[in-house]
Amino acid sequence: MKPNILITAGDPLGIGPEITVKALKDRSVRRACLPFVIGDTAALRRAGWTPALCPLFPVDAVKLNFSRPSPTAAGGAASLQAVLAAYEMIRAGFPGALVTAPVSKEAWNLAGAPAPAHTDLFRLLEKREPLMLFSRGRVNAALATEHVPVKDLSRRLTKDLLKTKALLFCAALKALGFKKPSITLCALNPHAGDGGVIGSEEIETLTPAARELRRRGLNISDPTPSDAAWARHLAGKSDGLLALYHDQALAPLKVAAEAKGPAVHWTWGLSFPRTSPAHGTAFDIAWKNRADASGMAAAIIFAARLMAKKEKKGSFRKKI
Repeated sequence: MKPNILITAGDPLGIGPEITVKALKDRSVRRACLPFVIGDTAALRRAGWTPALCPLFPVDAVKLNFSRPSPTAAGGAASLQAVLAAYEMIRAGFPGALVTAPVSKEAWNLAGAPAPAHTDLFRLLEKREPLMLFSRGRVNAALATEHVPVKDLSRRLTKDLLKTKALLFCAALKALGFKKPSITLCALNPHAGDGGVIGSEEIETLTPAARELRRRGLNISDPTPSDAAWARHLAGKSDGLLALYHDQALAPLKVAAEAKGPAVHWTWGLSFPRTSPAHGTAFDIAWKNRADASGMAAAIIFAARLMAKKEKKGSFRKKI
């Protein structure tokens, strides 16, 4: 039986409705799952949705101006309410995974959202620490921190946080089929601090955390300079790469020639599988029929894959 996939269509003024509908028309997506969509009716109809395509649970916005796509309080409120409705459906027993089309942090802020984005919202709702990951072909990269200003990284990167994220990453890699995952840990500073000459975080925080994790049975490296860490992972010498901040993972992931296909963003550590395309709302090309839906299709298929593994093993949350 094909798994159920619940899809939120993202900001109604962005490319979310377009890529959602385009992905739903993809034969590989249709073969992989039974889709259900939550979003603004007018936006989805404008993008080509019909009842024959899949069921729609409407969360309609007010006063949308499709001729001027941009972050708005109305679009932010509608996309936020769609995610909250999806979460309540899952809590109430909807048997499936969640795929989220892109939302605008600025629009969520205008709408008075309790969190700036999806991962932060799920952390708040589930009262647990999730892990943000990205998969593209054989590349699997996770983030120790998410949308954190660079100036705050040193303060935020504690041993406890690193250990929590590494344990979650190991479990996520096992869910993908790696029996004994190996993880490359990125350093924070250039040249991994050069023995403390250009930064002490490797000596004071990262290396001790890696040492403690190895004592617990994890196959994780000491902090490795970013270029060497990525070269190691792209060469297939580790199953996953644990980056310390957003661009340390996303920039190489999106340009690496060795990584094939669109990247999928997924969240591990929640009570349900959740994925999304690894891009934003792209207001600049919204409603011009120019959006590439391959990332959305990949996210839906990846979610279906996670659901299949969940059904086979009986639980989404894993322990090591």
